[in-house]
Amino acid sequence: MWALFLFFLGFGFTCVGAVSLIGYMNFLPVGMNFIDFLMFVYKRPECYMLPVGVIFIMLAMYKNPFGS
Repeated sequence: MWALFLFFLGFGFTCVGAVSLIGYMNFLPVGMNFIDFLMFVYKRPECYMLPVGVIFIMLAMYKNPFGS
């Protein structure tokens, strides 16, 4: 049961992080160069949810929920 909860939590974190990252990519066409964009994303806490969510999903999939 915990694996399913961890999977859904990771899925939610991944969605929030990816949407934030895609939304922040709108700064690139208005004159921000790529290095400044990476430094901006580095400082935003919601962008850290993407890798954390992927790790949660991988941990949940590693455990076999149908095993004994």
